[in-house]
This record gives sequence, structure tokens and C-alpha cells, in this order.
Amino acid sequence: QVRLVESGGGLVQAGGSLRLSCAASGGTFSSYAMGWFRQAPGKEREFLASINWSGGSTRYADSMKGRFTISRDNAKSTVYLQMNSLKPEDTAVYYCAADRMWPSSYYAYWGQGTQVTVSS
Repeated sequence: QVRLVESGGGLVQAGGSLRLSCAASGGTFSSYAMGWFRQAPGKEREFLASINWSGGSTRYADSMKGRFTISRDNAKSTVYLQMNSLKPEDTAVYYCAADRMWPSSYYAYWGQGTQVTVSS
């Protein structure tokens, strides 16, 4: 079973950047496609981006294109989400997820999340 631990969240001013990391353990990382999601208070969980096993293919929510970039380092068993030009509405708990399927609409494994707060 894959265990996922997110890090890199925090408080940032509007217009700033953050890079989130998600470290995986307990499985063969390169066998899993990875995704990033977020959930703001009172809102449903929202898909942000996903990446296939090798990192050669990515998908983004239309609203994230150009601001967020997903990448992975299979040697480090880590997936990243680079977030630029952050806005107060990006405030949410950010989660990474893993699944063997690509593309996947259902992710089998989830991290506990990391809080991102963007101040105006």
C-alpha cells in the first residue's frame, strides 16, 4: 500500500509562489500515476493536475493551466506541484493522490493534505 505525505504548504502573499511536494513510500513509485487536488472550506474537492508514470504526460484543470505545473522525480519517489501567481482563492488544503491507472478518475491512495493560505 502506498503512503503519501505532502509538504511545502504555508502562508504566502498574493502573487507569490509555492512548491508542494508529495513523498511516496510503500510501493514502486514509478508504477503509479499521480494527481494533485485541493479542497477549500465549504467547497467540493477540485482536480488540479495529474501526471503519468514516467512524467511524459500531464493533464491540468483548465483554470490551472499556466499557473500550476506538476512534475515528478521517480528516483526520489516524489511528485511536485509548482504554484505561481497565487491568489487568495487558491487558499485550500492540497492533496496528492496515486493510482495505477492513467488517466484516472478514481485515485486509490491519498495523502493527508497540506494547508495553503494566500493572503491579499
